[in-house]
Amino acid sequence: MTALPLAVGANAVRDAVRRLGAIRPGPYRVVSCYLKLEPRDKTRGKYLIKMKNRIRGVLAELERQPLERAARDQVAADLERIRRYFEQPGELPHARGVALFACAAIRLFDVIPLPHVYRSRLAVEPVPLIRELVALEQEFGTILVAACDRTGARFFEVTAFDVAELPGLRAAASRTGKFHGQRQAKRGGVLAGGFGEHNYHMRIREEKHRHYANVADHIYQIHTQRPLAGLVVAGIGVDAAALVPHLHTYLHDLVLGVVKLNPKKASAPLVREAALLLRDQRERAWEQAHAEAVKEGLGSGWAVNGIDPTLKALIRGQVRTLLADGHDDDPRIDDAVEEALRQRAQVDVLYDDAARRAVEGLAALLRFRR
Repeated sequence: MTALPLAVGANAVRDAVRRLGAIRPGPYRVVSCYLKLEPRDKTRGKYLIKMKNRIRGVLAELERQPLERAARDQVAADLERIRRYFEQPGELPHARGVALFACAAIRLFDVIPLPHVYRSRLAVEPVPLIRELVALEQEFGTILVAACDRTGARFFEVTAFDVAELPGLRAAASRTGKFHGQRQAKRGGVLAGGFGEHNYHMRIREEKHRHYANVADHIYQIHTQRPLAGLVVAGIGVDAAALVPHLHTYLHDLVLGVVKLNPKKASAPLVREAALLLRDQRERAWEQAHAEAVKEGLGSGWAVNGIDPTLKALIRGQVRTLLADGHDDDPRIDDAVEEALRQRAQVDVLYDDAARRAVEGLAALLRFRR
């Protein structure tokens, strides 16, 4: 078995994709499995129940196909191995999703941790289904996490498979500490300490603002060099969001949220987890927006709703964005997701309850009307 560790490097995943992509059809079948492993999926073993149901469905479908007995037995053995793997929670990667590819005939059993999975699905084909792996890195892009306090800033790049710390910034701040009243002096018989304390705090405030402005400029420079897909701001207490007002106007729409992390103590895994959580929350908002767009587009011919109309639109190459109900087990939805990936259409699997109610299994926003 080849198992890649959590937060694997992008190069390691690309190597896996190249290796899997080099597999050619032969007298065998390859099992491709994508499984969601988010907290709600792990509750009471929901992921395992879902996988067992899909395995039963695949086995039943195999009986209806004109496969050689040896190939059918090989697939059944691979599915059994997959079932046993998922029955051992300690073997699962600590990730929000996993891709697994199995074929005993070519000694294949690859496990790849993923930051998220469109929907849990299981397929048996002549070659591995790797389009979701390829699309994931492109769709995820780069999220920058800026962890700041008044003394400095740390920057982390979070991608689909990596988290890396970039060079940070230090503030040219005055020595920290409270204003010392004993340094007051008399001028004309009047204590001047109140004015001195005011100046001290004004200087600290100005230095703080200059520092956050410098951090904001640095983030903008990073964005101009390699466009960001998202921005997360981190800090301590009430100052966690202090950077936001200083950000360039172009960056405000990229802000996924603010998290409370100690910039001096934040670890790369903790930063990555915070970024993934905020990205998930933003995805729920996108789901609702896309569901509303479908409602608005139906009357004007720029959207379709329902499994059959959406499949017809896919056949015509009309689909710009595919919306799929994440809890509907109709196998045609899995086929539609794979076909949309083949056509390089955007795929949005809906898990938000309000968004799901607007979609009848499948829906799509269209590239052109017919």
